[in-house]
Amino acid sequence: MGNCLGSSVKYASKGNTISVLSSAKASSSSRSSSTTTGKFSTFSSSTFEQSTGSEVSKDDAFPDGRILETSNLRIFTFAELRSATRNFKPEAVLGEGGFGKVFKGWVDERTLAPAKSGFGMVVAVKKLNSESMQGLEQWQSEVNFLGRLSHPNLVKLLGYCWEDDRLLLVYEFMPRGSLDNQLFRRWSSFTPLSWNLRLKIAIDAARGLAFLHSSKKQVIYRDFKSSNILLDSDYNAKLSDFGLAKNGPTDDNSHVTTRIMGTYGYAAPEYINTGQQALDPIRPVKQQNLVDWARPILSDKKQLARLMDPKLEGKYPSKEAHQAARLTLRCLSHQPKKRPSMKEVVEILQGIKDKKEVVEILEGIKDNEKQPEGGKGRRHKRSGVGATAINHSPKAR
Repeated sequence: MGNCLGSSVKYASKGNTISVLSSAKASSSSRSSSTTTGKFSTFSSSTFEQSTGSEVSKDDAFPDGRILETSNLRIFTFAELRSATRNFKPEAVLGEGGFGKVFKGWVDERTLAPAKSGFGMVVAVKKLNSESMQGLEQWQSEVNFLGRLSHPNLVKLLGYCWEDDRLLLVYEFMPRGSLDNQLFRRWSSFTPLSWNLRLKIAIDAARGLAFLHSSKKQVIYRDFKSSNILLDSDYNAKLSDFGLAKNGPTDDNSHVTTRIMGTYGYAAPEYINTGQQALDPIRPVKQQNLVDWARPILSDKKQLARLMDPKLEGKYPSKEAHQAARLTLRCLSHQPKKRPSMKEVVEILQGIKDKKEVVEILEGIKDNEKQPEGGKGRRHKRSGVGATAINHSPKAR
C-alpha cells in the first residue's frame, strides 16, 4: 500500500480524512500509488503485472486464480476492529506467535462494518507486533502480495488497519484452523485426518504454490509449513501468511533474494514444521540431518511404514503411499533441475488421488540421492511440498 511503500495514503475515519506517512525506514524498492473511495482502498503497483477481465473477485469465476489489477481492501479503523473483536478480549484469541495475536471478530457480510457477536460474518484479525521494523516489513509484504492475489487456495485478505503504531490485518475465517493442529494435536476427542483428506490438502497446497510460481511475475512464498496451511469447514486448504513473500527472478536471473526476515519466536529454529528435529546429533553422522535420514526410507517400500503417521493405523493404500514417497524423494533432489515444478507436483498428486499411473516424472529418482549440492537452475520454481501423511514424530527413528 502507499502508506507502507514511502508515499502517503488517505483514508476516511469518522468523517475525517487522515493522511498517514510511512516511516523513512520503510521499503522504497517498490513504488505504488494509493487512493481510497469511502473506506475501501484501491492501488495499482508495479509489483505485479496488469491483469485483464472483470472485477469479480469470487474464486468460482476464476478457478485458476488471477492477479487483480487493483486491490479492493477495506481500510478499517482501530476502533472498528476493537469493536469487532470485543476489545480484543482474551477469549477471542485464535492463536499467537512472534508476529502477535490473531483474534476472532464479527463483521457485516456486505459492508464489513463491525457486527454483534454471533451475527454477520466471522473474520480473523491479526494484530501485529509493531515494535520492530521487521513487523512493518511483514505487514507491508502481506498487503502488497495477498491484497492482489486471488486464488481458491490462498486465504483472502479482506482489509487492514494502520493507525499510529498499530498494524492489523483482517482475513477470512478458516474454522478448522491450521494443518499442524490437525496433524499433531493429541486429545482423545480428535479424529485424525484420513489418507484421502491428507492427499486432498496436499493437492490444494500445491495448487496454491503452483499459482504463485507460474504467474508472469512470479511470487516466492518462502514460508511453506503446516502452520501456514489453513483449512475451511470442508477441509479446503489455503496458504496464509505472506509476510516473507518475495518477487521471483526477472529476465535471465535465477537468484532470489534471501535476506533474513521472519518472526523467530514463532517456531524454534532447530525444528521444521514436522515436529521432528531437523538436526539430531544422536543419529549417525550421515543421518543427523532429517532429510538425509528420511531419504533412504522414502526409496524403500519395505521401510516406508516407518515414516507413515501411526494415527492412520495402517489405513492407507500402499501403492499410492509409495508413489507419494517417490514424489517427495524427487522434490528432495540436490539438483534443482531434477526437482519437479509445482505444476508437475499438482499433476502427480492428482494422478495419485485418481489412482492413475504416474511414472513419467517419477523416473530417475535413484540418481538423485548421490548428487552433490548446488547446480544451476531456477530454484524458486522447484517444489517444496512433502506428503502430509508422513510421520515425523520423535519415535520414528
